[in-house]
Amino acid sequence: MKDKLILRALAGETLPVPPIWMMRQAGRYLPEYRATRAEAGDFLSLCYNPELAAEVTLQPIRRYGFDAAILFADILLIPDALGMDLWFVTGEGPRLSTVTTAEEAAALKPADSIHEHLAPVYETVRILSRELPEETTLIGFAGAPWTVATYMIAGQGTKDQGPAHALKAENRPVFEAVMDRVTEATIEYLSAQIEAGAEVVKLFDSWAGSLKGQDFDDYALAPAKRIIAALKARHPDTPIIAFPREAGERYVGFAKATGADCVALDNSVDAEWAAEHVQVDGCVQGNLASSHMVTGGQALIDETRAIVRAFSKGPHIFNLGHGITPDADPENVQLMIDTVREGAKG
Repeated sequence: MKDKLILRALAGETLPVPPIWMMRQAGRYLPEYRATRAEAGDFLSLCYNPELAAEVTLQPIRRYGFDAAILFADILLIPDALGMDLWFVTGEGPRLSTVTTAEEAAALKPADSIHEHLAPVYETVRILSRELPEETTLIGFAGAPWTVATYMIAGQGTKDQGPAHALKAENRPVFEAVMDRVTEATIEYLSAQIEAGAEVVKLFDSWAGSLKGQDFDDYALAPAKRIIAALKARHPDTPIIAFPREAGERYVGFAKATGADCVALDNSVDAEWAAEHVQVDGCVQGNLASSHMVTGGQALIDETRAIVRAFSKGPHIFNLGHGITPDADPENVQLMIDTVREGAKG
């Protein structure tokens, strides 16, 4: 266990070559993923089929030898388990029934009732903990409450999270009831993933950047702190990565404020700035622009080397600043990995 590079970085060790994994590394840019997805029938069926979900999680490990595998699932499985309707529209993304009234919020199932619905996900974790190479770390994850709530309130993804901001302004008690239920369910979900074999868990707050001022403190930072404290009480040795995407200046001090062992950075912040202001508190993860996985070439090499160099004086896990996109070239992923592992020494 202690030889796993990502666990060493998360424990605060500065390594000569940073360990590497990639957000959405199991996904549509890989032909083998597309074949398995077709076999499953649809996206949700893939998420809830432990054998096939484990297979797509393992595919990028076989192809690239990443230092970590991240469980294949979706952040909207929690609203699904809380009793909301969830379906995916091809080419458009997720759709949900909405929760915008006190009655709808009250109708959400209790947080501790989600486990039966999510049992296939836990089985996927158990399969992976058996089948992954012994040097590969298994990462579990969930969406952060604010990000998950934005989908629950709007019924789909939105560019500005406008419906969630509107409910927050117009009916704060209902908004907070939704946030509270998602927070409780997230604690249960991540704890069960850890019990099934996840060695690290990550909290994805993809829309944290749209929260400003006190709202950021109340609805990005505070829920993360609550989730992390509860998980640390149950699983004190499990490291936790927090990703408040597009937090900007609010990345500073986020790890200390929430208890996270690592803060993942998006590519809108400069690596040298982040090394000076964020990495001083411990491990950081990031933050190559995912567009380089499409365009490749010397720009990919140069930017990868610059990021490795910027974070070389402290604990660092190399990753993208956001998930890899379906139009990425698998060859560019290999070029990135080779650059980190070979170019890091130069």
